[in-house]
Amino acid sequence: MIQKAEGGVCAPKGFKANGIHCGIRKNKTKRDLALIVSERRASAAAVYTTNLVKGAPIAVTKAHIADGYAQAMICNSGNANTCNADGVQIAEGMCALVEQAAGIPAGDVIVASTGVIGQPLSLEPIAAGMKELAEGLSEGPEGSGRAAAAIMTTDTVAKEVACTFSAGGRTCTLGGIAKGSGMIHPNMATMLVFLTTDAAIAPEMLKKAILADIQDSFHMMSVDGDTSTNDMLSIMANGMAGNAEITEEGEDFDAFCAGLQTVTRQLCRIMAKDGEGATRLIECHVNAAPDKTTARTVAKSVICSTLFKSAVFGADANWGRVLCAIGYSGASVDVTKIDVDFVSGSGSVAVCRGGSGIPFSEEKAKEVLSDDEIQVQIGLNDGTESAVAWGCDLTYDYVKINGDYRT
Repeated sequence: MIQKAEGGVCAPKGFKANGIHCGIRKNKTKRDLALIVSERRASAAAVYTTNLVKGAPIAVTKAHIADGYAQAMICNSGNANTCNADGVQIAEGMCALVEQAAGIPAGDVIVASTGVIGQPLSLEPIAAGMKELAEGLSEGPEGSGRAAAAIMTTDTVAKEVACTFSAGGRTCTLGGIAKGSGMIHPNMATMLVFLTTDAAIAPEMLKKAILADIQDSFHMMSVDGDTSTNDMLSIMANGMAGNAEITEEGEDFDAFCAGLQTVTRQLCRIMAKDGEGATRLIECHVNAAPDKTTARTVAKSVICSTLFKSAVFGADANWGRVLCAIGYSGASVDVTKIDVDFVSGSGSVAVCRGGSGIPFSEEKAKEVLSDDEIQVQIGLNDGTESAVAWGCDLTYDYVKINGDYRT
């Protein structure tokens, strides 16, 4: 049984975290450097942005976890350390500073950066803040909360989730923090996600689990159609729950994947709802599809539609834009079978049946679409597969935020 837990990345046994303001960001009220450490060396895995332009920390992290293990994660905000001639040197330097301050080998450190692209990143403020960062490491919600705040850029809320599940007769915990508000699009959304677990699982199975999970979590999320240069999801599993190590598929692996899915899907919802300038979460459910690929393709196309996102901002039940997005998605569907409903906490309204419009109350539709969480339910009526995608509305504030993001 999966249950909600508190404490984010510090909910699992043996993990501590902290976040401070070291001076990378000009605003002294904003934390800009985070550290997460495991009491033990842990199994580790990661997935990365598909953008050909990649932040230097990605190359360094890939090298450091090539053996399948890590013990710490460090991340700065305010500067992406991307397209810098000395980027790899700086990223390696951050890992070396972790070794000096926390005693964890630099080669066992996952490193990440987020912020403005193409601006040099100095190690000086990071070095100056490392003593405070390491000495302030703590367990529980406090440590995780500080780390979650330190990785934020245009995010308006910290993003933390944790849950417990049973594997091998032991209670295991999995927690995560994330950042992501803009430049978010499928095939690794523009985001950073740091996950921790005290479950014992072999590196190859950990990698297998996250590669499968992202197909129905982070690959199904979009805010604005832009894929970032620094996206990364990383996870450490230290085994301190005491379960027998998961080395193959089976009941325990399935339990682990279920816990992972609980955390990643909730983080998707939080990130999509906190999209830059957003006022509404859009959750698109596609059901009765002929296959999983079709369901995913249709769901993503709808939440990526600029016209539909704009309609949701105006609480306008312009369902034709949903069908339009399905029609150009590239999925092979029978448009004469499509049903569409809009659903929220204020109720539901059916707007399309069999690919054609039906009478509905515009007043009721306006009420339904005025909630801050909207479901678009699409029935393809041509199979048994389903998929869910997450997005948000498109508002005036999105342009305002990105019009002067750098300056």
